[in-house]
Amino acid sequence: MILLKKITIDSIEDLRNAVQTAIELEHSTIPPYLTANFTLHNTGNDEISNIIGSVVGEEMLHLSIASNLLTAIGGKPCLNKPDFIPTYPGPLPGGVDSGLTVPLEKFSVDLVKNVFMSIEEPEHPISIKALANYAGSEEPMTIGQFYQKIKDKLKRMEEAAGPGKTIFTGKIEDQMTFEKFFPANLLFPITDLDSAIRGIDIIVDQGEGTSTDPFVNPDDSEIEEPAHYYRFQEIVKGKKLVKDPNAENGYSYSGAPVPLDSTHIPNMWPNPKMSDYPTNSLAFVNSKFFNYSYTYLLNSLHRTFNGEPEQINEAMGLMFSLRLYALTLLKTPDPNHPGFMAGPSFEFVTGEDLSPAEKAKLKH
Repeated sequence: MILLKKITIDSIEDLRNAVQTAIELEHSTIPPYLTANFTLHNTGNDEISNIIGSVVGEEMLHLSIASNLLTAIGGKPCLNKPDFIPTYPGPLPGGVDSGLTVPLEKFSVDLVKNVFMSIEEPEHPISIKALANYAGSEEPMTIGQFYQKIKDKLKRMEEAAGPGKTIFTGKIEDQMTFEKFFPANLLFPITDLDSAIRGIDIIVDQGEGTSTDPFVNPDDSEIEEPAHYYRFQEIVKGKKLVKDPNAENGYSYSGAPVPLDSTHIPNMWPNPKMSDYPTNSLAFVNSKFFNYSYTYLLNSLHRTFNGEPEQINEAMGLMFSLRLYALTLLKTPDPNHPGFMAGPSFEFVTGEDLSPAEKAKLKH
């Protein structure tokens, strides 16, 4: 794995590779966030689930923006290969925080505090001490810093292209800009340097906020939401973040409660693997169907971002199926660990891995 800080961008191909890494990075956060949120289903923790769900939705937006950016500079987003999926537990692509191991676990406050907030941590959190502990010899690069590096290279390469020339040579029609899934002022065609920078700024501001304001409002609506880092902190603090003129920097976690009732959260065994289950077990079968749906979803998204934007309709249906299989797994006892439930493992399983009987069952 090449650390984000070590990625060199000296050519247009290097730039395309860097944006592909950004796509992989945006995707890599979704399985751990989804897993935690799946375990909150029907447990009475709707406020926490809504917070995590809102972050997942915006990570999908960020993946879409990054994919459009790669298409705009003449690249082809790749989302349907086995190595697109990170290994869990493990580091995020590019080692965003080199001291961080990201697991697939049931929801807990510690998971949000020690992992999710570290993933989204800004370079300079507002009035909140950094949570990531880095023991290496070099400070890791944050997601925001990596996007700034991409932004700087975009500017330099566009300037170097010369009069009448541009690095934005991709087909606009290959980009995904369906307004029914994201507002047009959040997901738009990237055609030049200005629109590229605008897209990157949306990604960074939604994830980290700005250096002076933890709230973001990129779509100019009346509703402001904290950036992801501060949204996750609401879960840790148990209170909503609000503007507070009496507090340091003008904000405090003193708003409406964000309550937690852990009574009904399923006791999922952490970091499940399909291969850990006996092949004749219900856990194995459900895990295989979940992973097949997940792989099928990645393939649909790959087609969506490579000239078939209408494929997003199929992808949305697969997201619903994925949730159903995940909830089934969380009701299935783990055959290897008494007292624990199975869980989603997010592995690459294609139709070739299914038996005729399994394919027939999927059709029904």
